[in-house]
Amino acid sequence: MQLQRTRDTAPEIALRKALHRLGLRFRVQQRPLQSLRRTVDIVFRPAKVAVEVRGCFWHACPQHGSRPKSNASWWDAKLSRNQQRDRETAAYLEAAGWVLVVVWEHDDPEAAAERVAEIVRARRGNNKANLS
Repeated sequence: MQLQRTRDTAPEIALRKALHRLGLRFRVQQRPLQSLRRTVDIVFRPAKVAVEVRGCFWHACPQHGSRPKSNASWWDAKLSRNQQRDRETAAYLEAAGWVLVVVWEHDDPEAAAERVAEIVRARRGNNKANLS
């Protein structure tokens, strides 16, 4: 598991490139809240929008998630903890006035970037892709 990338994965890079093409600027792998000891993949700090790019296996995607058959109890516990942490992060961000956008690795990066851009622009209160 140490060899698994935790940042700069192919789906994450594809989404970041699509966001850049739309004129959006953001922070990568930042803590949206200083009190939260977790980082988020993409952060639009002034708009208070956080974007997580989730892998189907590691976050137990409802469509594509799978559970290994060997050492099943350990993997069930591991993937359940990941899902619980995702729920906690979403709750912390929501309580602080942030919007969390979840993009799954199987999502089209262009469509996901459009969805994120709409949310960021709405939170900024205008229809332009200003730099953040």
